[in-house]
Amino acid sequence: RQEMAISRQVLCLSAFLSLPHARSEPIRYSLAEEADSGSLVGNLAQDAGLTPVQLSARRARLVSEDGRQHFHLDRATGRLVVADRLDREELCGQSGTCMLPFELLLANPLQLFRVEVALEDINDHSPVFPEERVTFEIPEKSDPGSRFPLEVARDLDIGSNSIQAYRITPENEYFSVSFDSQSENDKNVELVLEKPLDREEQAEIDFSVIAVDGGSPPRRGTTQVHIVILDVNDNAPVFTQKTYVAQVLENAPEGSVVLSVVANDRDVGINGDISYHFSHTIGQTNSAFSIDNRSGEIKLKKPLDFEAEDTHELIVRARDGGGLSAICKVLVEVLDVNDNAPELMVSSFSSPLPENSVPGTVVAPFSVRDSDAGANGKISCALQDQLFFSLRPAYKNYYELVTVSALDREETAQYILTVTAADAGSPPLTTTQTFTVEISDVNDNAPVFNQTSYTMYVRENNVPSVLVGAVSAADADVGLNAKVTYSLSPVQPTEQPLCSCISVNSENGQVFVLRPLDYEKMRQTEVVVNASDAGSPPLRANVTVRLVVVDENDNAPVVLYPAQDSSPASSELVPMAAEAGYLVTKVVAVDADSGQNSWLSYHLLRATDPGLFAVGAQSGEVRLRRPVTERDTVKQKLIVLVRDNGQPPLSATAALSALLLKDFSDMHQPHSSPAIEDEEGSLTTYLIISLVFVSLLFLISTAAFITRKVCRRKDLKGGQVLYGADNLPSSLADAAAAGTLPHGYCYEISLTTGSGNSEFKFLKPILPSLPPQHCAMGGAITDEQVFPCVPVTTEDVTPENAGAVSAEQFN
Repeated sequence: RQEMAISRQVLCLSAFLSLPHARSEPIRYSLAEEADSGSLVGNLAQDAGLTPVQLSARRARLVSEDGRQHFHLDRATGRLVVADRLDREELCGQSGTCMLPFELLLANPLQLFRVEVALEDINDHSPVFPEERVTFEIPEKSDPGSRFPLEVARDLDIGSNSIQAYRITPENEYFSVSFDSQSENDKNVELVLEKPLDREEQAEIDFSVIAVDGGSPPRRGTTQVHIVILDVNDNAPVFTQKTYVAQVLENAPEGSVVLSVVANDRDVGINGDISYHFSHTIGQTNSAFSIDNRSGEIKLKKPLDFEAEDTHELIVRARDGGGLSAICKVLVEVLDVNDNAPELMVSSFSSPLPENSVPGTVVAPFSVRDSDAGANGKISCALQDQLFFSLRPAYKNYYELVTVSALDREETAQYILTVTAADAGSPPLTTTQTFTVEISDVNDNAPVFNQTSYTMYVRENNVPSVLVGAVSAADADVGLNAKVTYSLSPVQPTEQPLCSCISVNSENGQVFVLRPLDYEKMRQTEVVVNASDAGSPPLRANVTVRLVVVDENDNAPVVLYPAQDSSPASSELVPMAAEAGYLVTKVVAVDADSGQNSWLSYHLLRATDPGLFAVGAQSGEVRLRRPVTERDTVKQKLIVLVRDNGQPPLSATAALSALLLKDFSDMHQPHSSPAIEDEEGSLTTYLIISLVFVSLLFLISTAAFITRKVCRRKDLKGGQVLYGADNLPSSLADAAAAGTLPHGYCYEISLTTGSGNSEFKFLKPILPSLPPQHCAMGGAITDEQVFPCVPVTTEDVTPENAGAVSAEQFN
């Protein structure tokens, strides 16, 4: 009666699986084996979307197809607990996965939830050898390296908890163990002979072989090995294959022949007489197979069950009459008989699908059928893991694949939908159909700039149409809806007029400056760039572009004080009693540039007496470097170079003069001093020495040359020839600012008044590149004679004479 009730429950559950309100996806849990009774598996009520009150009200109960109850449901809390201790090896054997399925059945209304509990393996079994003691009879003539197969130990655990290594204890000099793992289902353990045996020396050898698994902590199994050394029978049986594989239908009748194993022995007589035997199989007390010990034929003893175990592993030993043996592995694969899977036929398919399709749009109608009958022909369909699509039954065995929510191509451009059709067989067969739905684009996204605003830089005095940067906008749409063009936004009447100096490339967004800009007139400007797609209607976006003009060093310093004009410059008055550091004046200059281009530095370029004055590099202050002496020229001329910090630097010069006075009454006296007379005497001495040297040359020269030279010396008479301060050309400052010496100079030669010896006073450059007409002297030249101006090159100017400027030059 109980079996009939269980059968009725199974039939009801099978029929219930086809109901539309049955849950298609099972609720899965994972549990370690050997869990104690009452151990928590999970909150089944919560995972099924129910409350404990609903469990009690709807009379929830657990039903399994085989009628065994491994778990218990606590209706009061909805918790699923272990009903009895679970042994994975007892329930699933050596299967790689151990799944315990059952159903949660609810009444009023009727509802079914499928639950699957995966039982995980723990290291609860030690390796076990088929025999506690193994005897090998080995001929003494066996060569070193000979191998003797040993039946592998069996460990009901799987994975890393199975056997990992073998070793011999105590170690001996004759044997070692070899563990050859070619695959997970083909492991061989062999004793390897390390040195020849001598029966007369030792007739028997005893040791143990230990198998160690990979658990933590590891478990071990031991078998005793007894070696009997024989004098003869030096050939052991050899199987034609190391591993035999056979396939058997699960409905094959008892007595069916599975396969035959064959071993050969080269010996004759009793030593070549082979018998076959099964080794003990761990975990299977009642084997479903038998073997003929003479022929090696393996037959079925009872029906096979594919759902219980789909693979059987057998170990067959062949032993000859002399005691030698060999082992092989036999793998028997059990084949299922449910051979017809459901068929799914698509009537039509709509793809691509516009992204603005309304929910409920039909994507694909299809029908299903199964050639099997009964429960194996009843089909249910399910759509795997989808939020935007669902299956809608049409009529009979027809279904429709429809949308259930709004689509967004920019979020997901393609959906891969998998529809699974499964029959109600045990186990069920399934067929999957994949629908690849492409989503077509509509213009629902405006362009988006990659920056909220842009700042671009251009150096002033730029070349026309220079590229200063680019704006970039991306559109999440595709095709023409994503084609972006750029333009400058029109200016509103209340806004400032659009800068005509900026242009944007409509294709790539590159920004150009069309004409040269002047930093001193315009330092920055802003424009608005518009990005528009090619959709219908087009969508737009704007961004502000700020153009910053970077200063270039294109303005030379301008001297504000002292004023540099054509009128005679005023002279600074310096008392003769002034000490070192006395402030004479200050040069003030400005630069129209900015930044380091406007940082000015001051340098003393030229002075009547360079050692008397110093100029502050940063302040432009002109101070005395040392106290004034009587030998210093009364009127000092200075040229100060003002240079900015640009690259390359630009500069200007300031010419100024200073009067060295004992008191302010000296301003009304002639500008002569003993210092001038001393200077003239010193120069006269040097010139006399030069004239003596020239006279010696004249003595050696021809008489005509001497006569001509004497005539010229008589004609050289007269006073000083001076240029006034107003004769100093303005080009002097420009030449100093240029930093290079001009190619031509005018030189003057002055003689002292009334000098009969025609003594030279000085020879130095006066003005750079003066035209010949500037060298002519205006007015009467009393008794002074002036040499004509002679243009010279920069090679003729030495450091000693290039910087010498006498006080008379600047009077």
